[in-house]
This record gives sequence, structure tokens and C-alpha cells, in this order.
Amino acid sequence: MCKPEMPPRRSELWERNMGKTAAVEKFKGAIMPRSRMKMWMIRATTTVLLWTCLVQLTALRELWGPRVFEAWPSCFTPSDPVGIFESSSIVARKIVLPPKRIYKNNGYLIVSCNGGLNQMRAAICDMAAIARYLNVTLIVPELDKTSFWNDPSEFEDIFDVDHFITSLRDEVRILKELPPRLKLRVELGLYYSMPPISWSDLSYYKNQILPLIQKHKILHLNRTDARLANNGLPAKIQKLRCRVNYSALRFTPQIEELGRRVISLLQRNGPFLVLHLRYEMDMLAFSGCTHGCTDDEVNELTRMRYAYPWWKEKIINSSLKRKDGLCPLTPEETALVLKALDIDGSTTIYIAAGEIYGGSRRMAALNAAIRMWLVRKETLLEPSDLRFFQNHSSQMAALDYLVSLESDIFVPTYDGNMAKVVEGHRRYLGYRKTFLLDRKLLVELIDRYNNGSMDWNEFSTSVKATHANRTGKPGRRSLVPDHPKEEDYFYANPEECLPSLQTAQ
Repeated sequence: MCKPEMPPRRSELWERNMGKTAAVEKFKGAIMPRSRMKMWMIRATTTVLLWTCLVQLTALRELWGPRVFEAWPSCFTPSDPVGIFESSSIVARKIVLPPKRIYKNNGYLIVSCNGGLNQMRAAICDMAAIARYLNVTLIVPELDKTSFWNDPSEFEDIFDVDHFITSLRDEVRILKELPPRLKLRVELGLYYSMPPISWSDLSYYKNQILPLIQKHKILHLNRTDARLANNGLPAKIQKLRCRVNYSALRFTPQIEELGRRVISLLQRNGPFLVLHLRYEMDMLAFSGCTHGCTDDEVNELTRMRYAYPWWKEKIINSSLKRKDGLCPLTPEETALVLKALDIDGSTTIYIAAGEIYGGSRRMAALNAAIRMWLVRKETLLEPSDLRFFQNHSSQMAALDYLVSLESDIFVPTYDGNMAKVVEGHRRYLGYRKTFLLDRKLLVELIDRYNNGSMDWNEFSTSVKATHANRTGKPGRRSLVPDHPKEEDYFYANPEECLPSLQTAQ
């Protein structure tokens, strides 16, 4: 017989239940560390992602924030004059950054510009184009502080540095300064420095400059004036030079705001003419042009020329140089030319220049001859407006540059860097009227008129006939093989970037 199964005793039930409980606790003990570890990983990952987003947003705020707020009108600033400086309009505009250009970085290019504002401006355009061609990172250029003007201004004191960097990010990688480890190398002198050869084409930079950058990682070009050829470059390089000059190089908001105020004041009185009267002490000393100067002034200019060792030409025949058309017109000569061109008597004349050598004595003839309203930035603005620009010649020149662009007529009395760069910019803006004076012929005509061998009507007719087609109209840039200095300057006539010669008026 089978024995009936006996029910478990209470003690056995208790032991069995305790065993199950122990097993469950053991299972829980095994699972809990894994769950806690998973939760910790999720929280850590989330924290890292949130922190990364916060850092990115902060960076974007620093980059875009000032631009966004600048676009909104201020309750405390006057409204923007209509039609002037679209780039600085108070109308809010959406900021669209171009995509970054992806390329293998071959190294870093440091440049030290030399000369005045417009010489440096052209050099910056050249260096940006060279950096693009060589696939290197460009460090924001250093401006000249040791020239005659002794201007301590940094790049960001004159140009909008953030706009310069971001507007070119699809072409050139530009940094405000070297990365820390490379900056230390420069401080230790572990880099290569040299002046590049003037008027070079791209083969020079590819075959001689690029290998130096790849070898040393950092290359410093210590003189940058006229280092890229006028002609014979690919159209994309020429257009990049224009893009840098006419779009990326924007003056600071403070300079542009003051420029708008000057232009607004001038336009209230109708059309205005900007006269770039390049009759300042440094120009006369450098060129050796002393026509109309006293003996004491001639001696002073000569001493100054010998005081600057980098001005190589010391003994100069002023009379011969003037007859060759290589001297700036004097204030007296300029007065005759403006009168002969029949400039409307209601036209305001803005003098874009520094202190005229000889002061009121030399300006008296100009005032008496043309009988027009002669003004300067110093007479249109209050001293407090220009307080922060004093002893900063490049910032003062930037103001004159802006006013020159917007003038109804621009008349330079010498073909220096400002005259050439403004001429090209006015061509770019639609071939605005610019009288390109034939100084060699003018000096001959003026001397004939002054010695009585030519009457006024004949003189005036000859001046007008000579300059009928010298007003900044469309024209081909000259090419002189093996003599680049004798060619038309690229920045005076950036032909590749201008409206069609057939359609331009």
C-alpha cells in the first residue's frame, strides 16, 4: 500500500520560504548594481551633452549677439540717413554665416603690414588671397605702428574684426591669434620671417613660400605692400581680392557712424566734391616736391627726408620732377584746375587730407580762387566727436575714405594709395565720377597761363578737353610685360570685378 503524502510541517514551510526569500534577495542584489550603473551612465551622458550645448550657445552668443543687437534701432541714437552704408543700416537683418571651408591646413601665416591705411588695406586683400591659395590659416594682420604717422591703432580699432573673420569663413580660415602652443613657439623665436618679393605671381608663392610654411609651420611676412601681381592671376583670386576689399573690410561701427554724420551734413547743402589735396609735409619731404615753398620750408623738408633712412631717394630735382608730372598739385595749381573744369559754384568742397603744409598761406589762394564753401571734418564736427581719433591718423583717414566714396565728384591731386584705392572702389560702386588729373600736361598748361602765353579761355578749354574721358569710366587695365610698376594698379581698376564694359555707363 502506498502511504499517503504527509503535509509539510510548519518548520519545513518556514525554511522553504526563507530559502526563496534569500534567493530573491540574492537576485535583487545582483540586479541593483547594474541598474544603478546604467542610471549613472545615463545621467553622466546627459550632463555632458547639456554642458556641450551650453558652451556652444555661449560661443554663438558672443559671435552673433553684438551683431543682432547692432541691427536694432537705439532709442538714444539718431536715425540712419537714407541710402548711405547699407552694411550699417538700422533695419534688422537676418545673419547668415557662410559655411566653413573644409581643407587640410598647411600652416599659419602671420603678416605685418606697412605704410598708410590704404597701402595696408590693399596688402590685407593680397594676403587673404594668398592664404586661400596656399591653404593656410591667416592670423589677423598686424598694422604698421612705426611709420611716419606713428599710429598705435590695431586692426580691430579700424576694421570690424569679427565681420572680417566670419564673412570669409567659406574661403579662408582666419584667427585672431595663434593657438597657445604655436604662440609659445613664436615667443621663443621658433618661426621663419621674411619680406616676400614684390609684384609676384602665384607660382612664386606655390614654389617658394609654401615649402617654407610646410617646413616651419609658421611663416611671418614682415612687409606686405604690393606683393601680388596686378595681372595674370586666375579670375577667382582676383575676385577674392575684391570680396575682401569691398565686403569683408568693413570699418568699425564707430567710424561708420561718424562717417554717416559727415555725409549727412554735406548732403544737406546739395552736391559735394571731395578734394584729396595730398599736400602734406610727409608727402613733400618724401617726393622732394617744393614748388611754391619758401627757402626755410625747402630746408625743413630736406632735413626730414634725410632723417628717414627707408626713404632711399635723397637728392631730388624738384623742378624736373614737377615737369614730369610726378609731384602733387599745389593748392594754387589745384584752384586753377577746379575753376577751369567749371565746378558748380554751389558745390561744397570737402578737403580730405591731413594738415596742409604752409597752412593758411597756401590755402588762401584756393579759397580766393574758387569762392566755394571749403570744409573739413574738423570744421563739420565738434572737437568731442574727434577726441578718440586724435593721434590716430589711420582712423582719421578712414573717415575721409568713407566721405570720398559717397561724394558726387572725387578729385585727387596725386595718385597715391588713397587716390588709387578710392578710385577703384568708386568704379566698383557704379563708376562714380572721379577726375584722374593728367599732372604732366596740367603743369605745362598752368605755366603757360601764368607766364601769359595762354589766355584763360584757351587754358580752360584745354583742361576740360584733356579730362573729358578721364573721369573713372570703364576701361581696360594696362599690361606692361616685365614692368609691373608701370601697369595700372589692380585696386585702381579691378576690372575682373566690375560691371561689363559694354553695359556700364
